[in-house]
Amino acid sequence: MSDPLPDEVDEALWDEACRRADAIREFLKHRTGKMTAGDVALLATELEVSRATAYRLIKLFRAGGTVMSLVDRKRGRPQGHRVLDDQREEIIRTTINRYYLTRNRPTVSQLVRDVQTNCMSAGLKPPHRRTIKARLEEIDLQKRAKRRGETEIVKQTQAVPGVFAASRPLQVVQVDHTKADIFVVDEETRQPIGRPWLTLAMDVCSRMVTGFYLTMDAPSRLSTSLCLLHSVFDKSAWLREREITEPWPVAGLPETLHVDNGADFRSRAFKRGCQDAGIAIAWRPPAEPRFGGHIERLIGTQMGKLHLLPGTTFSSAQELGEYDSKRHSALTLRELERYIVLDIVGSYHQSIHSSLGRPPIAVWREHEGEIPLRLPQDRMRFWLAFLPEQERTLRPNGIHLFGLRYWSAALSADVGRSNRRLLVKYDPRDMARIFVRRPSGNFVEARYADLTLPSVTLHEAVAARRTLLAKGRQEINTRAIVGTAIAQRQLVDAATKKTAAVRRGGAGKPKTNVDDRGWGSLRGIDSSKPVPFVEDTE
Repeated sequence: MSDPLPDEVDEALWDEACRRADAIREFLKHRTGKMTAGDVALLATELEVSRATAYRLIKLFRAGGTVMSLVDRKRGRPQGHRVLDDQREEIIRTTINRYYLTRNRPTVSQLVRDVQTNCMSAGLKPPHRRTIKARLEEIDLQKRAKRRGETEIVKQTQAVPGVFAASRPLQVVQVDHTKADIFVVDEETRQPIGRPWLTLAMDVCSRMVTGFYLTMDAPSRLSTSLCLLHSVFDKSAWLREREITEPWPVAGLPETLHVDNGADFRSRAFKRGCQDAGIAIAWRPPAEPRFGGHIERLIGTQMGKLHLLPGTTFSSAQELGEYDSKRHSALTLRELERYIVLDIVGSYHQSIHSSLGRPPIAVWREHEGEIPLRLPQDRMRFWLAFLPEQERTLRPNGIHLFGLRYWSAALSADVGRSNRRLLVKYDPRDMARIFVRRPSGNFVEARYADLTLPSVTLHEAVAARRTLLAKGRQEINTRAIVGTAIAQRQLVDAATKKTAAVRRGGAGKPKTNVDDRGWGSLRGIDSSKPVPFVEDTE
């Protein structure tokens, strides 16, 4: 667990590791038996490494199975690697836009020559061909095809509703968000708090829902990541917590995620987490209002079920009529989540699908034995790669996050020994535990400092804290606070005046019975007459 997360690897190291992973995957795909020295030599040539290094990389990839297993672990930058300056980056960008993305369709080789010529003309060292190709591949494939007039590529990358298909389970999983057509209420007050967002993932082959996430927050990298985590892992324990007995057998890494161009699907952490696990991401072409009829129809089906619930907004103002959605709202976020799950596993999966002519679960059961289930080799690292994070200071009494306090005995050795803020990973669906990266680089699990507390979601924790603060403000005795402040102010003023009078030596100076000139001379007592001695005879 001491290795960096995919999002923390240097850009050049990550690009090179991705290139190696692609080459080795292709190499191993066609060689199920013993590898020959000649085969490895060809791979070494492609990777531009020695044959010994090629053997080492194959061994690392077989053991790890991820892009991270091939990231160069040498300290500093790789030998010969240089970060391009802004001037050369601008030359590459301008040359691509002006000369490559045109209807004349120049080749990549011509683009490389143009970039290198422009750099040398400016007195700069020309970048390597791989660097130029990497910048070119960062441009959306369909955008490149449209600018260059490559109609066949445009057609290939265009998702057509009702035509896009997959031949096996988890070959393609589509993900999309929608704002639910229903108002939910607060757990405590039962007052309406708004409409939640639903993120759904669906297997194109079987039409099974692979996972979902319900939240009050707008679509983000978080909702996408949590939906993917729910999709990949076994759901048996998750269903038991919600007292649902119907099976939900879908689990495993998808080969390709089919998504739109939202910022949440473009985040660096999300892309790298998918790359590390060998998940390809296919983005919807820009300027297209819809990308996949399958997930769109599933969302429409789910929203139609919500129209039967109290608090629904229906799908249009005409349907809504005079119905007051907020006033009739009754379900909390947890209750709505359980209702949706019951509908998915107890109705949708078990009913005949119009396109398949069969229930989705029957299609899944038929195909699931044909291919091996692909799960993350390091489940914890895969999980942590997609969880949101915060940075927190380790205090003597633990980690404080969202008003909750966490502790682990493993953190005792770090208290007071480092001023660095620590990376904290958390699951908004279950705030009973967090994962803290120690200064050594290892992640440790920390739980509530008070182990008697029940598990809550982040939304519940934040709402409870907000309610508690509001209650505290209502219990404040403003009159007592103001009265006390005025009394304190008067006390300070009086003390200040007395002190000033004494220091000036004015009439206000207090008198004492002790003579300032000597030790035993007391005012009011005649010390010239001796005091008779009376012997104590008792």
